[in-house]
Amino acid sequence: MAVPAPCRAQSPKDTGSVTLQGTLQGHVRDSSGRPVADAVVILQRTGRQANASVFTHADSEGKYSFASLGEGAFTVRAEMKGYGQTLFGPLVLTKNETKTIDLTLRPPKTSGKSGTRAPEFFDEPQFTVAGVTQATNSGGHGSDTVLRTTEALARATLSLSKEKDPDASSTAAKSDVTEASLRDAVAREPESFAANQHLGKLLADRGKSAEAVPYLLRASQLKPSDPEVHHLLGEAQEQLGNPLEAVREYQRAAELDPSEPNLFDWGTELLTHRALEPATEVFTKGNRVFPQSVRMLIALGVALYARGSYDQATQCLVEASDLAPDNPTPYVFLGKMQSVETTPSEGSSERLARFAQLQPDNALANYYYAVSLWKQSAKELKEQSADSPDKTELSAQVESLLLKAVHLDSKLSIAYLQLGILYSQRSDFARAISAYREAIEVGAESANSAVISPGSVSLQSVSRPNDDTLEEAHYRLAQAYTRTGEKVKAQEELELHDQLAKKTKEDTERKRREIQGFVVSLRGKDSER
Repeated sequence: MAVPAPCRAQSPKDTGSVTLQGTLQGHVRDSSGRPVADAVVILQRTGRQANASVFTHADSEGKYSFASLGEGAFTVRAEMKGYGQTLFGPLVLTKNETKTIDLTLRPPKTSGKSGTRAPEFFDEPQFTVAGVTQATNSGGHGSDTVLRTTEALARATLSLSKEKDPDASSTAAKSDVTEASLRDAVAREPESFAANQHLGKLLADRGKSAEAVPYLLRASQLKPSDPEVHHLLGEAQEQLGNPLEAVREYQRAAELDPSEPNLFDWGTELLTHRALEPATEVFTKGNRVFPQSVRMLIALGVALYARGSYDQATQCLVEASDLAPDNPTPYVFLGKMQSVETTPSEGSSERLARFAQLQPDNALANYYYAVSLWKQSAKELKEQSADSPDKTELSAQVESLLLKAVHLDSKLSIAYLQLGILYSQRSDFARAISAYREAIEVGAESANSAVISPGSVSLQSVSRPNDDTLEEAHYRLAQAYTRTGEKVKAQEELELHDQLAKKTKEDTERKRREIQGFVVSLRGKDSER
């Protein structure tokens, strides 16, 4: 994934055998010819290396410079708060060539149409996304288990943005308009907003984001006030590995049209790249504008959870489940959160009980209700003996729910793991061993071969077995073998646990390194929190 970064001069040793000598320079001025100091200037390659994006800031005289560039085609764009953005290109830079491109920033266009007004969403965002960094810090709070849960929830939240238009992926295939005809239209009318926008959208729908970006950029220059083209640019830039570009385009789309999809996608982009406080701000205000949006409440809950505000996070998921009692998604997020907590938060147990009642044939509903029951009553029954009536009755109820869960979904390894824990607490180690081994077997199968359909990505990515489940199952199986005197098997399981734990740690760190974090400048405390 390419990391946009302030430009610097490169010597030949920076790039191996390729000598980079081209230069692009110029000034950024306003419509009166005055320099626009600190304007952001973004240079992006087109064609095969379209994901190679760099940026710099104009100096006090409005001057910018990109030195030591290779041959190729580029677009250069300038933007600054209070102005519309301007785009030049594509332009071709040859070896040893220096080009001077001056850019003019004009006030944003306003429409004279009635009903066009500044969005009510903002006072002003209390943050500015200033750059990206190659981050290894997950940006979450608490133990590594909590951090991994946070990351799983963030990925699942991102998947919710794909649910807004289930037919979007097939739009290109169904279109009667061919790519060739749209390219011809652009060739005939290169300054046509519609031609550039339609071709850019078609290319993006077909997964050709690198080819789509120049046309979408041209469309955004021709009609800066169009929110759809900015949103399309946000999607394309994220696909190309340019999150800084993506978040700015999503923000611009939301400023122009504070619709639920635009606000949600802007907030999700921030959340995905670990800008937790800005994401919380966007989702908080988005929830105020769209109080009936279930996914906005879920996303706000995930952002709060990532920041360590667990009670507030739970309350958001509780409210989301109340808004749509038949929708399993809020319950699954709530169940995942409470699985990490020692005791369920207020309100979560009641909602998970309702989940099981409303959807008795849902394996996850039975599993999460079982875990909630066990955790809720663990403290009050702690002082009672293992064979006390209350404890025996509760244990039987939990067992019944877990057995129903694995009957409904024989690949739900987390339920087998919980059964093993339950049997171990009863000192029924033979059944515990059987349950742990089942958890390991089906968990390994799911991890290696699971195919998740697009419509169920969010639920599966939150709740399906992962390396955490397998790690714990191997460890607890070793304990059970120790209790039954099978020391060799116990040692084998501990070794497997250690190997898996090491691999999990390495994979987690690698994935965290791959996700660029945003460098955020906060303008002040968010008064809404």
